[in-house]
Amino acid sequence: MADKYFYGLGRRKAATASARLFGGKGTITINDKPVEEYLAHNEAALYELLTPLRLIGKENDFDATFRVKGGGTASQIDACRLAMSKALASMNDDLNTTLRKNDLLKRDSREKERKKYGLRGARKREQFSKR
Repeated sequence: MADKYFYGLGRRKAATASARLFGGKGTITINDKPVEEYLAHNEAALYELLTPLRLIGKENDFDATFRVKGGGTASQIDACRLAMSKALASMNDDLNTTLRKNDLLKRDSREKERKKYGLRGARKREQFSKR
């Protein structure tokens, strides 16, 4: 691996991902596993992960390594996509504007709402009984 890389950090729900982009041939690893193994039968998630590279037309020009913690598969992929977008944006200002126009540099801030006391969940109440 080369010494020079571009770094990005992405978060979504409870997932946190850090990305390193190297010049290479398009190899992607997530937590030291090839992406095909990590996303075994989820081609839609793989398609979503590669959106930033596909948008700028450089799918096979970079090797990417991700470290992901927390959350489920979907939120991990969203965190990885944001981390990759931030790494690409740090590389070039022209890429920054392209990614920003396509909403790839925005963090999705929706989190799970906490349960409140006296309720069954965050908002659900017990059924009202008139008699």
